[in-house]
Amino acid sequence: MSKSINELCTAAFETAKSKGWHDEPRETGTLLALVHSEVSEALEADRKGDKENFAEELADTCIRIFDLCGSKDIDLEAAITAKMEKNKGRLYKHGNKQY
Repeated sequence: MSKSINELCTAAFETAKSKGWHDEPRETGTLLALVHSEVSEALEADRKGDKENFAEELADTCIRIFDLCGSKDIDLEAAITAKMEKNKGRLYKHGNKQY
């Protein structure tokens, strides 16, 4: 049976907490930097053509995001659903950006 996004957030936070990563309060900036570090590791895996490690690093990125949301009691599932609905109404390549 699969878990909901919010259940994954709770599980990631509880695991991190049980391993001592939340013994002291953590700044949001620190938690975001950890997300960024996992994205960078995924980039490096992709640059090396390492598909297995690439997938694992993407999973680590999600786990870091889930931990952050679990620690801040953020309803990530509702936020994702709302944002996806908002994106449906955007113009084609909105924002006039090159990339």
